Amino acid sequence: MTMDYLLWVCSLVVPVVLAVEDTLMDSRWATTELAWTTFPESGWEEVSGYDDSMSPIRTYQVCNVRQPNQNNWLRTDFIPRKGVLRVYVELKFSVRDCASIPNIPGSCKETFNLFYYESDGDTATDSSPLWRENPYVKVDTIAPDESFSLLEAGRINTKVRSFGPLSKAGFYLAFQDLGACMSLISVRVFFKKCSTTIANYAVFPETATGAEATSLVIAPGACVSNAMEVSVPLKLYCNGDGEWMVPVGSCTCVAGFEPSADGTQCQACVPGTFKPKFGEGSCALCPSNSRTSARGANICPCQNGFHRADSDPPDSACTTIPSAPRSVISSVNETSLSLEWEEPEDTGGRGDLVYNVVCKKCLRDRSPCTRCDDNVDIAPRRLGLRLKKVVVRNLQAHTRYSFEVQAVNGVSGKSPASPSYSTVNITTNQAAPSAVPTVHLMRSTSDTLSLSWLPPEKPNGVILDYEIKYHERGQAMSHTVTAQHSSAKVEGLKAATPYVVQVRARTVAGYGRYSNPMDFTTSLHSDPQKSVQDQLPLIIGSASAGLVVIVALVVIAVVCLKKQRSGSELEYTEKLQQYISPGVKVYIDPFTYEDPNDAVHEFAKEIDISCVKIEEVIGADTKCKTLKFLARPLSPFTAPRFHTRSIPATPSLPNIFDP
Repeated sequence: MTMDYLLWVCSLVVPVVLAVEDTLMDSRWATTELAWTTFPESGWEEVSGYDDSMSPIRTYQVCNVRQPNQNNWLRTDFIPRKGVLRVYVELKFSVRDCASIPNIPGSCKETFNLFYYESDGDTATDSSPLWRENPYVKVDTIAPDESFSLLEAGRINTKVRSFGPLSKAGFYLAFQDLGACMSLISVRVFFKKCSTTIANYAVFPETATGAEATSLVIAPGACVSNAMEVSVPLKLYCNGDGEWMVPVGSCTCVAGFEPSADGTQCQACVPGTFKPKFGEGSCALCPSNSRTSARGANICPCQNGFHRADSDPPDSACTTIPSAPRSVISSVNETSLSLEWEEPEDTGGRGDLVYNVVCKKCLRDRSPCTRCDDNVDIAPRRLGLRLKKVVVRNLQAHTRYSFEVQAVNGVSGKSPASPSYSTVNITTNQAAPSAVPTVHLMRSTSDTLSLSWLPPEKPNGVILDYEIKYHERGQAMSHTVTAQHSSAKVEGLKAATPYVVQVRARTVAGYGRYSNPMDFTTSLHSDPQKSVQDQLPLIIGSASAGLVVIVALVVIAVVCLKKQRSGSELEYTEKLQQYISPGVKVYIDPFTYEDPNDAVHEFAKEIDISCVKIEEVIGADTKCKTLKFLARPLSPFTAPRFHTRSIPATPSLPNIFDP
């Protein structure tokens, strides 16, 4: 970086401030004789005179031009250095033109020499230091710009010289005359320094110049009040002429404060204005719906009823919650619903408006509505909607619902008030039943399949009948039969042939969906005796000697005629499917129960006494008696059968089976 470039940068950011001169000694301040030391005594002479402003002063003069080999010395009193490294000497003098003096030898001079001598104290005497160039240090030979003749008034010359670096407590000045006719009107000793200044909102203290005229002295800086550093270190350079240059680092006003008109201070924002960030910007008026009455505000608080979202910048306007959506339109289609609405009249002054849809189910007119369960599907979603429409599915038929369409925005969570909403009440129509869950095979022969199934989870009305669709596996042509209850026998089938079976239910609203396809295969040979009852064990536990526990085995019974099958038979048939699977025998051990009666109650069905007949008691004289009894079967497709079981004989046995 060149010095020219540094000066150019300095001129951009540093205010122009004249160098400060601090005087160490000025002969014009003397009110009495100066009494400086001279050598020889016939040389310099102290006289009273006038300066250029015609003020009386004490001066020294010398004019021994007619005597050759002049060497006249004049030395000032001790001058303390005060810690400066370089000092300046301002000389005011006048010199007579040698040509205007008649009868003088060629040794006449029109110049004189300036010297200095450093010392740690005022130790000089009339003879010490010696009157010669060494130990004095020569500063310069001083020549006038103008000299005067006898016919002209004296012309005063002003010269400034500097020297350094100085290292001791102080110094003396000495003037050597080698044959001039001159007058030393005044001597002023001073040093230069860069004055206190503010640059880039940083204060730099008064700083003395360096030891050399071209040297730069670094002055550290500090941010002005209510400013903060944005780059460090803060420093400024003071050059040899007492001028600031090349600032490094800067400060800027903090939030709530702006630069003053002169650019040197940071002043507080007045009430009604604010400044949210640090920087050079000025204070601004509070945004809409906000205000501040304090000075130095970095944010304007929102007025009552207005808020800022967490993501809103502090200089944004305050906003409020939106009003309710308008013109909500509903359209019911069986157990589905479509909702559409229009944007609220007041969006709250924000652009992040979204909608929520709340579903409530109302069971009775006077009871409060409750939230819908998760089975209700609201598409595309329930919360955070940007579109102004939804489709609701999986509602219950003939049920009253209430839907709230809420309007929310980014400050709805800041407001203590609940979101504004519009309500629409609807009642669903009749709907087809849901799908039959599953189909079970109860019995198969070479040409029939006896089937049973559970009713739909959502009948959505009264089930009128069921439709059974079946076809041979791999064949496209299918056949259907209907059934009034949840069981049926499909006849006219091929032996040992796999069939695909599906069942669906029908209400006044129409057919529901078919169940999942199930594969069932007819038997190879006809076996009319094979039934599901054969797969159900009739368990009678035996007791040890001396303790007889009789477990009464009651076989399943239904109504006597197929046309008179009651609802209880259907219910028990469906219950039975939970315990059996086609082709699997189930054995129930009553000893796994604490009370054997519990086994009977769980796996047996109480039947009417008219359906049970005791034919005979065999082996009354033996320890074991055989009972033979008649019972109605579970399945309506199996004829009544006689069952014979042997149990341990006990004295109480006849009492149990007495008519």
